[in-house]
This record gives sequence, structure tokens and C-alpha cells, in this order.
Amino acid sequence: MKVGIDTLGCGHGRSGIGSYLFSLVNSLPVEDGISFELFGTESDRFSYVPGGSSISYKSVTSHKSDFSRAWWHHFRLSKLIRRQKYDIVLYAGVSRHIAISNACRSVIVINDNVSDVISKKGSRTKSRWLLRSLRKADIIIAASKFIKKDLVQLGIESEKIRIVLNGIDHGLFYPHAELETDTVLIKPFTIKRPYFLYASSLSNRSKKHVELIKGFERFKSQTKYPHRLVLAGEAGNYLNEVTKAIMDSPYASDIFITGYFPHDNLSELCACANAFVFPAVKEGVGLPVLEAMATGVPVCCAKTPALSEIAGDSALFFDPDSIEETAKTLEQIVADEKLRQTLIESGLERSRRFSWEKTAQRTLDVLKEVSAQE
Repeated sequence: MKVGIDTLGCGHGRSGIGSYLFSLVNSLPVEDGISFELFGTESDRFSYVPGGSSISYKSVTSHKSDFSRAWWHHFRLSKLIRRQKYDIVLYAGVSRHIAISNACRSVIVINDNVSDVISKKGSRTKSRWLLRSLRKADIIIAASKFIKKDLVQLGIESEKIRIVLNGIDHGLFYPHAELETDTVLIKPFTIKRPYFLYASSLSNRSKKHVELIKGFERFKSQTKYPHRLVLAGEAGNYLNEVTKAIMDSPYASDIFITGYFPHDNLSELCACANAFVFPAVKEGVGLPVLEAMATGVPVCCAKTPALSEIAGDSALFFDPDSIEETAKTLEQIVADEKLRQTLIESGLERSRRFSWEKTAQRTLDVLKEVSAQE
């Protein structure tokens, strides 16, 4: 069985789905008779497969725009499949390029709330193509029960959806020794402690950066605590609004945007935070919440079905649209030492249930299931 893995639409490894793909590919088990080959642009040759890996990479010509990716998938993908003799193609970025091929069997991975993706598309044609791709797939891998429920509500057959949870790299995300210094040096940044951390791309309003900034302002004015707010994530369409909110804030000097933060260094940034805050309301998985738990810091996050599923009773939940509730949550997670310890211990225990080895093995099982279908 030869499996092609589509990397197009995965943000060059710098998006959530890009991080997922990197972790999955580098955890795939080696089995006789099964080979994997990634395909994508030449610039991504080493984005997902490190040098020396046994997994091959096929370079294709496709430009960066959604239109060019969609065009390539419609008119070029089938030829590639036949030339490379793929038996199955695993698609991770379907919500970006919305096209799969009939030239071989297909497995689609969905880490997003598809209903929200469709509502953002702004085009009925694009939305129809996305739903058509989902219906054409042999099997869909949903990263949570919440995502599966959403797919079923959109008319996707429940019988062809498999839930495969994302993993955590415990070699990267683990409790660090307590630092006694007041500053954290993570090249190229020097960040003064204590601070709250929110790690997510500045891509749209559902990420709730502006609301968090206003809640942080209320927290600072009410408590006079020395905490700072660190926003780590790649700049996107929401950057200007977030920047304006910071500039208008009386606590602008205590709010720090890092831009894209290398995943390898994110663990240390998490571990040195006083708490991890995740106010995003339209996440399908919320993997950063689990990664923060694995580093041994308390977590507070938006009260949503997806995050409630992933975090269980190991996080402090709040309404990110309520400035007062956000401020009180920040104060509580700092001042209540008993609560902090409970969340830390519970979070560590919960995070141990997740690993990329489990995710990769379960994904391979799904691929075998598809291969065995007549």
C-alpha cells in the first residue's frame, strides 16, 4: 500500500493543521508493505519531513493562492496519483483547497468546525465543493466528537466518520524546572515574568484577542498585579484590530505580540507562564490547551463544546465576550493557589492520555481499513 499525503493548504507547517501534519508524519509507524510519500511545493520539502527521514517527498508546481491550489487539485492531482501509483491519498488541508481526486481512495482529516469554515468562505460554490469533497471521501477522520457531530449535522454519513484524537509531543511539552529568574530568554525574545500566554494565530475575530485584551485591562486596573499578556501567533487578517486595541490600552507596555513562534520553543514559553489563556470560540480541537497542560501550567479557556470536550474538568472556563468574567477568571487563576494546584495536577494527568504515537497508529489503522474496502 502506497499512501500519498497532501501538504498543500497546510500553511507551510506554521498553521495548526501544519503542526498537526508535521507531528503525524514524524510519528507514523514503519510496517512492511506500507510506504508514505508527501507531495507539495518545493519550498515545503523540509517543512514536514526532516532530513534523513525514510519518507519521500514529491515536489509539485502550485502557487500560494486558494484559487491556484484548487485549480491544481482539479486538473493536475489525478495525473500525479497515477504517475506516483498512490493507492490512497490522505488530505489534511481540504478546508483550504476543497478538492479531492477520484483517481484513488481518499481519507480526509478534519480538525476544524466545518460549519464555521463554510460560513467564512463567502462563496456558495466553494462551500458546495467542500461538502462535495467530504461526501466523496471514503473515510473522514474527525479530531473530536464535536467535529463529528458538526459533520453529521451537515449531512455527512456518520458511518464513514472515525474519531482520531490529536496527540501531544511529550518529548517537547513537559513540566520544566522552576525558574528563579525574572525574565525568560527564548531567542530572539526576552520576556519579563509573570505573564499570561495566549498562543493562536491572529487570523479572525473568533480568536477573541481584542476581548482578552480588554479583560486583561480590567484585571490590571482592579488588582494592580504585575502580570503581562503575551500573544504568540502568526500575523493574519486580525492583526490590525489587535494592534489598535493594544495601542489604545492604558496597559500597552504590558502587552507583547511575538508574531509566529517556533513550535520547538513554544513549550518553554508555556512552562514559564503564570497561566495559559485560550479565549477562542470556534476551535474544532484546541490542541494548544492540552500542550499547555502538559507543561504543568494552569489553563483557562472559553466555555465552548469543543474545548469542554478536550479539557474536561482540568481547565477554568469563562465567557470571553464578558470583560468582567474574563478579568475575574484571570484574577482567580492567579490568586487562588489551591485552584492553581488542582488545575496543574489535573491537567498533567489529562494530557498523559494523548500522544502522537497513538494518533499515528490509529490513523494507519484507518488507512488499512480503506485499503481493505472493495
